[in-house]
Amino acid sequence: MEMFWGVIICDLTFIICAYMINEKNADMLLAGYNTMSKKEKESFDLKNYLIFFRKFFVNLTIYSSLIFLTFFVALDETSAFIAYFVSVLVPMPFFIYKGLYKFKIKK
Repeated sequence: MEMFWGVIICDLTFIICAYMINEKNADMLLAGYNTMSKKEKESFDLKNYLIFFRKFFVNLTIYSSLIFLTFFVALDETSAFIAYFVSVLVPMPFFIYKGLYKFKIKK
């Protein structure tokens, strides 16, 4: 039962992050963006990045939770937790790559 609480807390954290960060507070809350120079911030497509950011974390929450529940029902709690952990970690390189290279505006 503790693993369910862990998954729920993690999922709530993902959803809160997805909907809490916006254009007004990205300067303080968005890692990487808050350390950019003014010139770099101007060449970064923040609006579309935030759309991608929100969509990514909502999808991550939904699919990782479904994977957890599927493995929990089919196998056991430990296997479900490992599957959940992997399902959260595997998409992260895609998120980092896309965040670094897609949203910089070429001038």
